[in-house]
Order: sequence, then structure tokens, then C-alpha cells
Amino acid sequence: MPLEEDLRALAMDIAREAGGLALRRRREGVAIAATKSAVADIVTEADREVEALIRDRLKAERPGDGFLGEETGADRGSTAVTWVVDPIDGTVNYAYGIPAWAVSIAAVTGEPDARLWRAEAAAVYAPPIDEMFSASRGGGAWLGESPLSVNAERGVAGALLATGFGYDPATHAGDLKRVARVMPLARDLRRIGAASLDLAYVAAGRLDGYFERGLNPWDHAAGALLVTEAGGRVGGAPAGRPGVEMTIACADSLYDDLSFAAFGDHDPNA
Repeated sequence: MPLEEDLRALAMDIAREAGGLALRRRREGVAIAATKSAVADIVTEADREVEALIRDRLKAERPGDGFLGEETGADRGSTAVTWVVDPIDGTVNYAYGIPAWAVSIAAVTGEPDARLWRAEAAAVYAPPIDEMFSASRGGGAWLGESPLSVNAERGVAGALLATGFGYDPATHAGDLKRVARVMPLARDLRRIGAASLDLAYVAAGRLDGYFERGLNPWDHAAGALLVTEAGGRVGGAPAGRPGVEMTIACADSLYDDLSFAAFGDHDPNA
């Protein structure tokens, strides 16, 4: 079996186990452990416990690989592979009992830098609805055993788009200006609250496109591979790659117009 498929299978297996733990902790009751970048940016005890489970599984299965996790940071490994992990993407949804959150696991090679790495495999698992999205480089994107494909046709009513807003109130005015620029392209706008699911839904054709400023590597590493393997295009900034300044994902037929509207006067923070 090719390395990419081995990594995909492992990502799926661990994501399902981790998602099961997160779901049990959600049913038992959520404890807020801390805030991070802003008061609204929370981390739960479950985030930390689930990431520890993922780390332990990966260490047992592939002890030489590197790790980059939202809660525990980065460890450079001795192999070419780094695992990029968001244990519970959509933590606020999770804490409030909104069933729109996921476990996101990606395996990448090369430098552990989103501007430089090459994604090899990905799993995005949504435990509340038991949906497993997965992809491997060159092997396509899947929901369970069903292949995924982005929406390539632009409907006359406009594109169904998704976005998100950062936790820092100082960025909200710029985010709302960006939405105003994008809305002429849209039939409607969704605000799901979990970037990995936004990207998975673009890959599945449930959304036509997605744009957001402020994503970290663990927010987009798995979902971006889902989109590209489903025939879509992912970009943004810095360096034309998805990142903290901008992430854009959609079919190629929509990409240029969505990118132009999202960037506006070429300042991604405008």
C-alpha cells in the first residue's frame, strides 16, 4: 500500500477514536480549561485530553514522526512526516452543544510550515453525525466510501459560500467589509464555526466556496487536501497558500472572482 494510503488509514482510525472520546466528554459535560488569544477563544479540558490521545496513538504507531497540534505545539520528528492536528475544531460549538465540530488530522511531508509542506493524507471526522471525510494525495477525497467532487458549475442564483470571524473584536469590522464585497457573488452565506467542516463541505459540494482570514495551520491542513483532491482549488495568503492572512477554497471556475472580492484592494486585513 502506498505511504499516502497508509497515512490516510491511520488518520481515519485515530480520528474516529478521538472523536468518540470527545463525544463522550461532551455528553458528560464540558469544562472550560482556559482562554487563548481572546476571551471568546476557549479551550476545554476535552481539547487537551483528545489531543493527548492522538499524540499517544501516533507515537505508538509512528514514533519518529513530527507533531503540530493546536493545544500542545510542535515537535520536529526524525522522519519526513509531520502530523497536523486540531483535536476539536469548533470548540465554541462543542462547548455550547451545537453539533458542528470535528476532529481534524493531516499528515504532511517537508518542512512543518504551511507555506512549504506537501499534504499527504487527511481525515476530518464529525462525531455528532458520524461522518468521516478523508483524502490522500493523488487518491481522491471521500465521505465514507463515496468519492467527493466540488461544485464546478456556477448557478444563476449565485454561490453558496461560508466564512468565519476571528475572536479578536478589533478584526470584526474588516471581516464585515469583506463579507459586503463578497455578497454580490453569493446566493447566501453560512457561518458554521469550524473551518475543517467548511472545507470538507466545499469538497463534498455542500458549499460552493469558503473564505476566511485568521486560520492557523491546524485549521486548514486536512480540509485543504480534501478540497484539492475533490477537484477544487485552495489558496490565500501569505505566499498564495492558505494561511493566517486568508484562506480561499472553491472550484477553479469561482476562484478568481472570490479571491478578488475577498482580498479587495489586495490588503487581506482590509
